[in-house]
Amino acid sequence: MHNRIGWRRWFSGAVVGVLLSVMAVPTPASANPGRSVDPATVLAALMARFMTVEEKVGQLFVVEVYGQDANTVSASNQRLYGVDTPAQVIDKYKPGGVIYFDARRGPDNVRDPRQIATLSNGLQAAAARQRIPVPLLISTDQEGGAVVFRLTAPATAMPGNMALGAAGSTSAAHRSAEVIGTELAAVGINQNYAPVADVNVNPANPVIGVRSVGENPALVSRIVSAQVEGYHSGGTATVAKHFPGHGDTATDSHFGLPEVTHTRAQLEAIDLPPFKSAIRTGVDTIMTAHVVLKSVDPSGAPATMSQPILTGLLRNELGYKGLIVTDALDMGGATGTYPPNVAPVEAFKAGADQLVLAPQMDVAYNAVLAAVRSGEISKKRLDESVTRILALKLKRGLFLHRYVDVERAATVVGAPKHLADAQAITDKTTTLVRNDAGLLPLSKDPRKVLVTGWGVTTTQTLGAALTARGQTSTVAETGTTPSAARIAEVAALAAANDLVVVSTNNAGSINVATGQPTASAAAQQAFVQALVATGKPVVVAAMRNPYDVAYLPTAQTYLATYGYTAGQVESLARVLFGEVNPGGKLPVTIPKADGSGALYPFGHGLRYVG
Repeated sequence: MHNRIGWRRWFSGAVVGVLLSVMAVPTPASANPGRSVDPATVLAALMARFMTVEEKVGQLFVVEVYGQDANTVSASNQRLYGVDTPAQVIDKYKPGGVIYFDARRGPDNVRDPRQIATLSNGLQAAAARQRIPVPLLISTDQEGGAVVFRLTAPATAMPGNMALGAAGSTSAAHRSAEVIGTELAAVGINQNYAPVADVNVNPANPVIGVRSVGENPALVSRIVSAQVEGYHSGGTATVAKHFPGHGDTATDSHFGLPEVTHTRAQLEAIDLPPFKSAIRTGVDTIMTAHVVLKSVDPSGAPATMSQPILTGLLRNELGYKGLIVTDALDMGGATGTYPPNVAPVEAFKAGADQLVLAPQMDVAYNAVLAAVRSGEISKKRLDESVTRILALKLKRGLFLHRYVDVERAATVVGAPKHLADAQAITDKTTTLVRNDAGLLPLSKDPRKVLVTGWGVTTTQTLGAALTARGQTSTVAETGTTPSAARIAEVAALAAANDLVVVSTNNAGSINVATGQPTASAAAQQAFVQALVATGKPVVVAAMRNPYDVAYLPTAQTYLATYGYTAGQVESLARVLFGEVNPGGKLPVTIPKADGSGALYPFGHGLRYVG
């Protein structure tokens, strides 16, 4: 019993015993008077007796690892952690969690279902070899849509939050989350950093936008609650983000520290309802935002490091009992003010339980450990957080089932039923905003169509979809910032076609410092104007934020897709030809470009007659 294997087995057995007790059918009170199992109490006792301070501190951290296998040797692991492989990172720090990224960030953890499942199993095996074999929370950001996602095809691409807001269907939101959760669970990802609970009331928001359900707190609350239930049904833990709300910012917290200027009354009316709804629905975790909210914390500390916001507002006022996780501590909103040895300590003291992507891991880990040893962080406070972390792992069944079936993963991810449901949901989201000339729906008559605008894959996919419908399609992609020469070239090409379909991507974005359109927005606006000037019918499809129409006054036909997944492009084609009646309603108000009022109100959306 004193050897390492014996202790690991004993600890696992004790935790499993707690789980089985909790799962057991309750006995009548007369047979067991006053007896009930409190998992948190038992876990706290187990920690106090068997976990070292070093092991507890390790549980607080969520790290990234480089490679597609637990034993992949990577120079980046050596650079960040001083070890070679993901498994060695687990051995060194004994972290409570790992977060997966695709190759765009660098770790390149997610390629195909079998590979991801194998990586997850390998990391869980590394955790199981520790003296105290606590399973890992393995997380990722799979929000749905085309902005924040990690798993690509064959994983099912759901339409994203603002598209779900346009559909307005809680059943669609539930099913969307259930499919994502099911596929994540199949590859061993047991925690999804979703749903986004931010209420996007600022059209100029550079970081949230279509990641939000919309501007209406009641709508956002309904969709977020349905998503929490859906993810749970699919088998993954949920994370509502970004508390206390990131929907009214004009700065991207990846690069700077935004300030939310809402009064306390505005906070209560706009930002908090979705989080309250998520809490009532049983959300497992709430993620902090790197935003300043002086109506709650006049000091100007970002919410991630603010005790009045995390402990005072979230814990005490809202009564939230679950896990609090920081947004990434390597983002500009954190690093701009807090050095690597300060950020994790201050976030933990503020009320966070899990510390995500702390820069300079050795520095961060040792800073928290030193704070505990010095008494700056009490051992009681440390135990409270570790108990919450272990309780979530217990709740999600990880002590009993930490491994996944690699072969089953390949059949679950991208299953035909999932793909069909994704398309059916997406077909309810496309919004016809303007059809002034009555151009839509298009007839089936053959015509020459120029498909142009932003997105190499997007324009090619749309061109192929139109060709499949009997059209002769020419694709001329221009990017987000076409030059004057490219605008003239493609406009000349448009003149030789019968119809033009142009995709835009944030053609209404504004430079906050100058109040003028950004270079890319100005170029796209000029491009659409040049296409309209040819006299050919022009269909404009906003492939991201729907606000572009305010800056395209000459465009008579305008649709919003809220994203550019393959399903959203297919849905656009179906709507163009009347195969699907556009059902989406704007989940945000489209303001006039001069700020004088609403161009299109919340809930606007045209449908075809008949």
